[in-house]
Amino acid sequence: MSIKSLVSIADYSKEKILQILDKAAKFEENPNQRILQGKVVATLFFEPSTRTRLSFETAVNRLGGRIIGFSDASTTSGTKGETLKDTIIMVSNYADLIVMRNPIEGAARYASEVSSVPVINAGDGANQHPTQTMLDLYSIKKTQGRLENLKICMVGDLKYGRTVHSLIQAMSHFNPTFSFIAPKELELPEEYKRFCKEHNIPFEEHTELNETNIADADILYMTRVQKERFTDLFEYEKVKDVYTLRNKLLENTKPNLRILHPLPRVNEIDYDVDNNEKAYYFQQAKNGVYARQAVICDLLGL
Repeated sequence: MSIKSLVSIADYSKEKILQILDKAAKFEENPNQRILQGKVVATLFFEPSTRTRLSFETAVNRLGGRIIGFSDASTTSGTKGETLKDTIIMVSNYADLIVMRNPIEGAARYASEVSSVPVINAGDGANQHPTQTMLDLYSIKKTQGRLENLKICMVGDLKYGRTVHSLIQAMSHFNPTFSFIAPKELELPEEYKRFCKEHNIPFEEHTELNETNIADADILYMTRVQKERFTDLFEYEKVKDVYTLRNKLLENTKPNLRILHPLPRVNEIDYDVDNNEKAYYFQQAKNGVYARQAVICDLLGL
C-alpha cells in the first residue's frame, strides 16, 4: 500500500482541497482537541523557518501530539555525511508523520518515496509549498466568501516564489484571472505561463506596481525578493527593493481587496499598511495553524 503524502498541491483534487478547507474551518472553531494523543510528528527543517515550523508545531501541540525534530541542519548527522535517504528512513522509525523543509527541489518527493510514514512538504527550494497554499486558499475563501471567479494580482519574486507557483496550480480549479507584476529578472517561469494557457486561465503581465494595475484585484498577493535563491548577489541588489506597497496605492482599490503575503516581509509592504483594513497577512499566518491541523489529520486518517 502506498503511503499518502502531501508533496505538491497537484496531489490534491478540487474535491480534496474543499474538504480540507471545511476541516480547517472546524479546527478554527475548536483548535484544542486530543485527536493526536499518542502520535509523534517529526519536523525536519534543513532551511530556516519561523511561521511554517512554529505553526506546524502549534498545530500538533494543540491537538495533543508530540514533536521531535530539528530546526538547524548543522546539528544533524548530515554534517557527518549521512544521506537524506538514511535520515528519512531512520526518522520514519520514530515518528507517525514527517514535516520537511529542504532547499533542494524534489527533496520532498524523494523523501515521500523512501519514507514508511506520510511526508508533508514544508517547502522544497523554489519548487512547492503546498500547506502554505492551503492556508492561502483558506484566507482567500474567508475574506472573499468564495474561491471562484476572482482576480488575483501577484507581485514580486514570481521566478523563485514557490508559494506563487503552488497557488497558481491550486486556483486553476476555480476559474481565476491573474495579473503578474514582476521585474524582468523575476518574471513567472514559462512552465507556469504554459500551465495557465493549457487551463484557459487569463493572465496579464506588468513590470510596474501602480494604481491602474491593481485597481480591479480581489486579492493582492505580495512576495519578498528572496536573497537566499540568488547565486549572484549583484543580481539580488538590482531587484531587492523593486516594489513597495504603500497606503496611497490602495486608495482606489476595490472595497473587498485583501492583501496577502507568505511572510517574512522585508521592504515590499510599508509598515503603515499594517493598519489598513485591507491588510490580512498576519491573520493569514494565523490561519496556517488550522489549515495544517486539517492536512495532518487527513494524512493520518483521523
